[in-house]
Amino acid sequence: MDYLSTRNNKIKLSFLDILFQGLSKDGGLFLPHSWPKINLEDLKGKNYQEIAEYVIQPFVSKKISNLELKNILKKTYEGFDTSDVASLININKNQFILELFHGPTFAFKDYALQFLGNLFSHCLKNSQKKITVLGATSGDTGSAAIEAFKGKENVKVFILHPYGRVSAVQRKQMTTILDENINNIAVKGTFDDCQ
Repeated sequence: MDYLSTRNNKIKLSFLDILFQGLSKDGGLFLPHSWPKINLEDLKGKNYQEIAEYVIQPFVSKKISNLELKNILKKTYEGFDTSDVASLININKNQFILELFHGPTFAFKDYALQFLGNLFSHCLKNSQKKITVLGATSGDTGSAAIEAFKGKENVKVFILHPYGRVSAVQRKQMTTILDENINNIAVKGTFDDCQ
């Protein structure tokens, strides 16, 4: 699959190109040149990891094999505290709640960031590249990013948070990680100052 920028539909970049670039150099967002079709019938009876693999595979194909993606997803969600990863709770007739707090920091952002950390780790292992993740947080994004990237080789993380303006739990989640690749910076000011 090739990707274009929302500001330049003529470019054609691979998944690995956009993974390490983040935003397009022209300031646009990356989108696929053509969207894959998903058949909802194919999702019936699948668990969370199988659905994630089915949905993600077209976007990474030719760069990450099915087996590699399956292993990345297995590693990503094995640390969640429920076997179904995201529990769907029936609260009333045709009313459900999707629980997105089963990750290591109890934030819904664990679902994407745990995957991203393992994806970067996989893609960097046979590369000479080193990356830096720079983020500003009001709490939950920072702790989820730190948890996702701690101990990952070839990745340095710098997270800025407003001093005294995050919850005690989030502060502890961010400031008690001692891995060498993690750098947490408390800024005297607001979240906007961190950004």
